[in-house]
Amino acid sequence: MTTPDALFATVLTVDLDAVADNWRLLNSKLKSGRAGAAVKADGYGLGVRPVVRALWAAGCRDFFVAHPDEGLAVRAELPDAVVHILNGLIPEAAADYTAHGLIPVLNDLGQIDAWRDHCGLVGRALPADVHLDTGMCRLGLDLGETETLLADADARLDGIDVRFVMSHLASADDAKSDQSKRQLDLYRRIRARLGRGQASFANSSGIFLGGDYHFDLARPGIALYGGNPTPDAPNPMRTPVKLMARILQVRDVDAPETVGYGANYRVEKPRIIATVPVGYADGYHRAGSNTGTAYLGDTAVPIVGRVSMDLITIDVTDAPPDVRRPGAWVEMIGPRRTPDDIATEWGTISYEVLTGLGRRYRRQYSGTGA
Repeated sequence: MTTPDALFATVLTVDLDAVADNWRLLNSKLKSGRAGAAVKADGYGLGVRPVVRALWAAGCRDFFVAHPDEGLAVRAELPDAVVHILNGLIPEAAADYTAHGLIPVLNDLGQIDAWRDHCGLVGRALPADVHLDTGMCRLGLDLGETETLLADADARLDGIDVRFVMSHLASADDAKSDQSKRQLDLYRRIRARLGRGQASFANSSGIFLGGDYHFDLARPGIALYGGNPTPDAPNPMRTPVKLMARILQVRDVDAPETVGYGANYRVEKPRIIATVPVGYADGYHRAGSNTGTAYLGDTAVPIVGRVSMDLITIDVTDAPPDVRRPGAWVEMIGPRRTPDDIATEWGTISYEVLTGLGRRYRRQYSGTGA
């Protein structure tokens, strides 16, 4: 049964044209190659199916996900897309990768050997990417494994159609760090020795480090969804998400009353408090208690008291009387209060804000791909 729109008191709107425009901007910044798109974690919380439709219409052809099942969601929407699985190969599922046209990012020698054996079994070269760890110390061949591969690359990679040799920047968003340059130098040296595959290196922030980092394929992620890839400069990206919530109740309070769990917000003078149906079950973290603002019309209204599972309380005293009423819409996320702004208040990053967006909102999409 489909829930009628009128029964929702919260609405999450995703502007797919903003996502597409962000991709076009990033693609235009490249001095070489082209931009793909990281669409893992359900399109960074926005909804992978409409997101990839919008990106495909904008010209994107390479899509990166973490898990194979995420790849299947992309494949269901885009039969002709190139779908890369960042978390690598599950050896016992190699045939499923081939059946669904999923390209594994091979992260260690065991995965390389397993994919080579699979290629031999099916009797033809199959595409894969090779991931070199140049400083993240997470996934990818470490320096020891890389040297082992380089010593016998022809045999190790026999029968594998190496599409991209990639690495991942660890500190691209930190303008003061020299780690990106060190990673770049190491990556170049290894690639020159390996002598095969195209190069993929830059993430969202890496694109803004300049042409030396661009190579053949960039893999932007957070910037597509409005996150600032240049934290030390104004954000060049559009914000595609807007979260609106209806006021459920309005009440007058006065000292010595308190608001919310734990009585940790004490009223010192007469105030007007409104309650909206968003809480930590909807991805609005408890860390947002007593911090930040929302917007009621054009008025910034502070969040007061603790964020609870289903509810947030806001001080609407300064809002005009005609808008501080039950049923009025409050902007919790939007152009004036971006995921980056909220992340700063919560002591986290916009990735966590976006990927945590809850499933109780009525989701609506606008633009190409809706």
